[in-house]
Amino acid sequence: MELELRHLRVLYAIADAGSVGRAAADLGYSQPAMGTQLQRIERHFGEQLFERGASGVRLTRYGVEVVARARDVLARVKAIGRRPCGSTARTRRALRVAATNSPILPGMVVRVRRRLPDVSLTVSSVYASSRIVELLQEGVVEAAIAADYPGRELRHSAAVAHRGIVTEPTFVALPARHRLRHHPQVALADLAEEAWFVTPDDGAGWPGVFYAACEAAGFSPAVVHEFLGDQTQLQHMIADGLGVSLVQATLRPTPGVLVKPLTGTPLWCRYVLAWRRDRVPEELAETLHVSATTAYQDLVARSPHLRTWASRTWRVTVTWLRRASGRMPGQVLCPAMQCAMSHHTPL
Repeated sequence: MELELRHLRVLYAIADAGSVGRAAADLGYSQPAMGTQLQRIERHFGEQLFERGASGVRLTRYGVEVVARARDVLARVKAIGRRPCGSTARTRRALRVAATNSPILPGMVVRVRRRLPDVSLTVSSVYASSRIVELLQEGVVEAAIAADYPGRELRHSAAVAHRGIVTEPTFVALPARHRLRHHPQVALADLAEEAWFVTPDDGAGWPGVFYAACEAAGFSPAVVHEFLGDQTQLQHMIADGLGVSLVQATLRPTPGVLVKPLTGTPLWCRYVLAWRRDRVPEELAETLHVSATTAYQDLVARSPHLRTWASRTWRVTVTWLRRASGRMPGQVLCPAMQCAMSHHTPL
């Protein structure tokens, strides 16, 4: 194995987090993928760099030396190309981003602009993830937030890379006076007679995954309204009793609307960051990904229905809730929630 900057970042992240699992969540990898990467790095050095324990990992004496040098290398790399503070010859880098319907976008954009003031970022709203892939491959945009579904992962040419931001459960929005309003979870089959608001084909598997889940639950939706518009308008129609809708787990309900998890979690959606390899340097892609994942953590912190579902599903303690909101760094994430909250090794 040839040692690369990404390997140094892995060591830095594990040492900083004190846990392979927490480092995996921070970098957007699965825990098994991170563990395998660490084993490869240790084989390269020919010596163990971390001691494993029940509460996490800690550096060996040799590991302390290696990570100290890694930190120095990463700091020097980060400083490459930076102009002195007094320089006026600053060149702004243009970055065109396409994004599907995702609440992650605003928080990501705010963070990118704060962290990279020299990047001129423009955003285009593109509903279909299949079209987003086309725009990337044609070079119309440099980066994007797209969506896909388990078993129907995003496909693209080698010119494009992608990395998971989060894989989240799909919830349902109901009128506040609905007959199932007191149920902590709602079975999809119990909604068989409802009218549904369903967004159109996104070229990535939706609404096929919805109809497949309905079929597995033993019914076919009786009434379907195709709707792609303002979320506030949609919620007003739901509040008026005109139908129900599958929604993103972090949706903030308006008065008159309840957001409930589905029993058995039959539907999941993954949001991914995708970018052109020749237009987006590794460091910029990393900043985009970190900005997107922290934006999602903020959404979780403001979504009591999602946090309640997580605690009931996996018996997660308040430690995870605080960790997800970024207010208690260094705490252990529930392994099951790590799986749900991201996070696929980049292609």
